[in-house]
Amino acid sequence: MDEPDETQAMPARYARRAALPAGRYSLLDPAALRERQGRQRALAQMLARHGEDHATLRLTEVGCGGGGNLLELLQMGFAPEHLHGIELLPERHAAARRVLPEATTLWLGDACMAPIAPASQHLVLAATVFSSLLDDAFQQRLAQTMWQWVMPGGAVLWYDFTVDNPRNADVRGVPLARVRRLFPQGQLSVRRLTLAPPLARAACRVHPVLHTLLNTLPMLRTHVLAWIAKPE
Repeated sequence: MDEPDETQAMPARYARRAALPAGRYSLLDPAALRERQGRQRALAQMLARHGEDHATLRLTEVGCGGGGNLLELLQMGFAPEHLHGIELLPERHAAARRVLPEATTLWLGDACMAPIAPASQHLVLAATVFSSLLDDAFQQRLAQTMWQWVMPGGAVLWYDFTVDNPRNADVRGVPLARVRRLFPQGQLSVRRLTLAPPLARAACRVHPVLHTLLNTLPMLRTHVLAWIAKPE
């Protein structure tokens, strides 16, 4: 697969996800709710540790989907006019536009073509994006583009899973070694999160407390949240 085909393949991959059981990612699902809450807590702690006034920070999210992550950042104190989202799929872009403030800029299309000035962003967010990109060269090009946007002293915020899903050929895990190759100049601070989703769903069917107990074991967590700092 060459680079131009990667963006062309994405609509079909996401269309196949529509065949998954209804409500799997809804916050009304106990496992999905716990995954979201765990990630929110970890992200809030990571942002607080860097101790800046979030209202002044400029952040761009690559693959913003329906705008859920940007809404969370607004609740954490980011200013709408300093948030930007990029989405490849028109229906997801339209969904984000419906829920986000008009002051938040949204672009439709290939992130590598977005009109973002080099070194203009304090933070660039990619959440479960690279695991959906199956071409190594395209991954590398996108990572380089994101890194160019980050100003010295800023960071890439990364959330993705590290292991393959044998039931889904449309995704692949991104191990930490790969993350380091994508951002060779970055200084990584990493937290392992998220109980393996099949295990999380099974545990919640038994009792939510079982999910909490299993999630205390790092070996059962499949995702990482990383702060990839750009040296000043």
